[in-house]
Amino acid sequence: MSVKRDLRQRLRRILADIPPEQIRAKSAACCKRLVEQREYHKAEIVMVFLSLPTELDTTPLVLRAWQDRKRVLAPKVSWEQRRMMPIEIRSLTHDLAESAPGIREPVSGVPIPVSMIDLIIVPGLGFDAEGNRLGRGRGFYDRFLAHPEVRAVKCAVAFEEQLCPEIPRGPLDVRVDMLVTDTKVRRMKNTKKK
Repeated sequence: MSVKRDLRQRLRRILADIPPEQIRAKSAACCKRLVEQREYHKAEIVMVFLSLPTELDTTPLVLRAWQDRKRVLAPKVSWEQRRMMPIEIRSLTHDLAESAPGIREPVSGVPIPVSMIDLIIVPGLGFDAEGNRLGRGRGFYDRFLAHPEVRAVKCAVAFEEQLCPEIPRGPLDVRVDMLVTDTKVRRMKNTKKK
């Protein structure tokens, strides 16, 4: 779909133009905003993506979750099976390795059942006010979030610059329940009350 491809290119340019020190400051502001939310407070098991250099940095969130005695999971990608497995991590240095496309992921560990996860922190290139998400085009998160046993709150984190008027939505695209940016929290109409 060329509309998605063009939008991805535009959003990648926007992200590439944010200076590293601004990425750090905006990431810290977003993570601080997220840990103040009831969805975070209620969560005992949190799944977090491990950021790429041009993405919002989730490191402050991971460190805070450990401080708050939460279990932190990160996705390990099975490229052959085209799926993600949630693996618990206890360190950002020892437990991780970089995969071929430059994604940090857990080296090993037993996958945690998706039904046990309370909060899933979702990445994306762009989002709209309806909770639609534009990922990187491989569909890993959409397949994972569509799993019938997922009961977690699906929370996207992003910079305010990543908000779009409208994200084209396909039949396999999964909406998020809330979006937290460096300046605002948006809860979508489709959010389930927990």
